[in-house]
Amino acid sequence: MGRGPVQLRRIDNKINRQVTFSKRRAGLLKKAHEISVLCDAEVALIVFNTKGKLFEYSTDSCMEKILERYEQYSYAERQLVASDPESQGNWSLEHAKLKAKIEILQKNQRHYMGQDLEPLSIKELQSLEQHLDTGLKHIRTRKNQLMYDSISDLQKKEKALQDQNNQLMEKLKEKEEEIAQQQHLDLEQQNEDQNSSPFLLTQPLSYLNIGGAYQGRSIGCGKEGGRVDQGRTNTHIPSWMIRHANE
Repeated sequence: MGRGPVQLRRIDNKINRQVTFSKRRAGLLKKAHEISVLCDAEVALIVFNTKGKLFEYSTDSCMEKILERYEQYSYAERQLVASDPESQGNWSLEHAKLKAKIEILQKNQRHYMGQDLEPLSIKELQSLEQHLDTGLKHIRTRKNQLMYDSISDLQKKEKALQDQNNQLMEKLKEKEEEIAQQQHLDLEQQNEDQNSSPFLLTQPLSYLNIGGAYQGRSIGCGKEGGRVDQGRTNTHIPSWMIRHANE
């Protein structure tokens, strides 16, 4: 005997309901994939379970494009635009578009964070991986560019500091040369002052011979001694010796 018609109604048992949902969901996703391949159709499937978890399938990961087409050809939207004023229809259509875009962006963000990957197929995971690799390449390129610019700026600053240091070294060298030259001039001026001074005796008075001969002349203290030449007497001779020689 063939199977009779099955009465569709809500499954009361929670566990059986969850098991049935998992099996039917897998079959539904499989059928959606098969019809998209066999008939070259654009298919978008969105399923929420009782806990609000999202399960979806789209042909070639183009859920956004399919939703936009759905919004354009939706019967409800066409009826709303036909029955209501044009402004109200435009606002409603714009609201639906923005809401769909927000949901898609939130879904993509969760996927990029590695969340809610269970409903994705191998092809969708490969596409997501490719998008992440492309994003990482752009990030690395931008990071390398910033690092190169930073290194270039540091090299320019280093060169400017080196030039400034060289200028300071040249100024310091010139200042030291001026100081050395000034010291040399001061030393020469001091030597000239010493040579030109009339009161400085540069040689000892070797011609003084107290009690002896003065350039072949004898200076005696007795009766036979000659007259002492007082004009050539050294001023450092004691006065008592001069008086004794005159007597």
